[in-house]
Parts: sequence; C-alpha cells; structure tokens
Amino acid sequence: MTLPTEALANRPAMTTKKLTITVLMGGCSRERDVSLQSGESVAAALATLGHRVKAVDVRPGDVGKGLVADTDVIFLALHGRWGEDGGIQDELEALGACYTFSGPLASRLAMDKVRAKERFIDEGIPTPAYRVAVPNDDSVLVEAMDALGSHLVVKPVSDGSSIGISMPETAVALREAVREVWALGDTALIERRILGREFTVGVLGDAALPIIEIRTPGGWYNYHYKYVSGATQYLFDHGLEAGAERRIVEAALASHEALGCRDLSRVDVLLSEHGDPQVLEVNTIPGFTSHSLVPKAAAHAGIPMAQLCERIAGMALARKRG
Repeated sequence: MTLPTEALANRPAMTTKKLTITVLMGGCSRERDVSLQSGESVAAALATLGHRVKAVDVRPGDVGKGLVADTDVIFLALHGRWGEDGGIQDELEALGACYTFSGPLASRLAMDKVRAKERFIDEGIPTPAYRVAVPNDDSVLVEAMDALGSHLVVKPVSDGSSIGISMPETAVALREAVREVWALGDTALIERRILGREFTVGVLGDAALPIIEIRTPGGWYNYHYKYVSGATQYLFDHGLEAGAERRIVEAALASHEALGCRDLSRVDVLLSEHGDPQVLEVNTIPGFTSHSLVPKAAAHAGIPMAQLCERIAGMALARKRG
C-alpha cells in the first residue's frame, strides 16, 4: 500500500505514553561501528520526546533477563551478523521481550541474499540473475561468466554496508573478487550487473516512504560513499515517470511482504536502462546514522527522526499487546 506523503505524516502516533526503551547497539559484526552510530542517534532522538532511554553496547552472550527487565520496548540498532540474521531475535523471543523490526525468520531470509533471491523468484519479484560460489570451489566461475556476462557484481552472501563488494569484468578479476569474499569467511554471490539507476525505498508499516535516488561520483554506492564522503547525492526530485515510480514501489512492497518483514525495512532497487526494476536486497534494520537513507526519506515525508523512532517503538508495543 502506498500513501501520499501527507497521509504518512498525519497518521496518529502509535503511543502517547512515555516509555522505557532500551536501545541495543554494537554487536560483533563488521558493521559494528555503523551500529554504534545508529544506536546513539536513535537513543538521542527518543530522549528528546521524554522517553526514558538506555543505550547498551551488546555482544553475543549479553542478552538475558536482566537486560530486558523493566523495559517497555527493546529498540534494535544492530546491523549485520547476530543483529540482523535472526540470532538476537531468537534470544529475545525466548525471553518474551517486546522488540522492534522483523522476527527471526524474516531476519534470516533477508540476511541471506541467496535465500532472499529464491523467495523473490518464487513470488515473481524481479532480481538480477546470479550464481553462488561456495568457499574453495571455483568451478562455477567460468559458467557464471558464460551465463551472466562480463559485467558482474561479487558480494558476500551474508554481509551488509557494501562490505566485500567488487565489480569484476574479467575472469582473473572475478577469481580474485570471489577469493576476497571467501577470505571474509563467507560464500560469494555473483550477480549480473544491472546498468542503470540506483534507488532505495523505505517501507514503514504497510506504506512506502518517498523514493530516493542515489548518485555517487565514483559510479557505485560503496562503503566510502555511504558513510565517509559528502559527495553522494540523495535525490527526491529524480524525475521518474509515473509508471516507473509505481513499479519500483510495488517491487519494494512485494519484497518486504515476501520475506515477512514488519515495522520497517529498506529495499534497494536498480532501474535498468529499459525501465525495469530489479530488487537487490532488503535490509531489516536499516541504518539510523546521519548518512542513513530511511531517516532522510521519513523526514521528506514529514516524519522527523524522533517521531520515526517513536512510531517504530509504538508498532512493536502494539504487536506485543495485541
């Protein structure tokens, strides 16, 4: 379901009660530094609304009854492994805790790019063609170039924040790229590179936030352009014709639903030169840093950062009560 910007902004707040909210951040993944930034931003935003907020840097083994006691909502600001792959979600479910974002199954599906793509294909959602290279087995590489062409993207199956991504165009470069992913301890996903424009769509509850087009001077949206550079452009005035915009939003909403996501997700989409959307992945706990895209889209829809975080906490609380 898509709503006009005004309707999104004018939806009633999920809660008027001042809550005790524990923000969990940090974790053990390669995205730990980004998670700490997200958690600090979320905690500061919620505190401005008068909520009682505690920000906690956690790692596996830290989650127990004492951590979740005397808190209304656990707000997850964890990215990557353990935080987004269903690990901490399983632990919180076992404790009966009220927590934000997707549950264990949806988290596992979204974190595993291959399982997510399989679900997209089952549901008729367009996604780039791909092959999988398991560690220490390069037998698929020749067939991958034959089937997918020479413009490729190689990425870890279970990592985010553009970590480990490369764009090889020769057999030698492909082999090196795959081995770099293996060195990270992950399976390599080899995708056909879609030449086109890059967009992202936040899904809040059952509605799409305004589409953002991402443009970088470096050609693609890598870690540097996400978190370091100030040269990246985030465009709401992207000039999409109505049909293309509708197709992107429909693909984003369908992806969110296909994986069973809830509360909030961010769907990354490429629009091919022919105007066809191709879904890359779904992020079940998007970033909340100063560079992050979902807060930008929410603000454009008239939902400031503090109200966005409060609405997400409110959805979790309503689910627990329901």
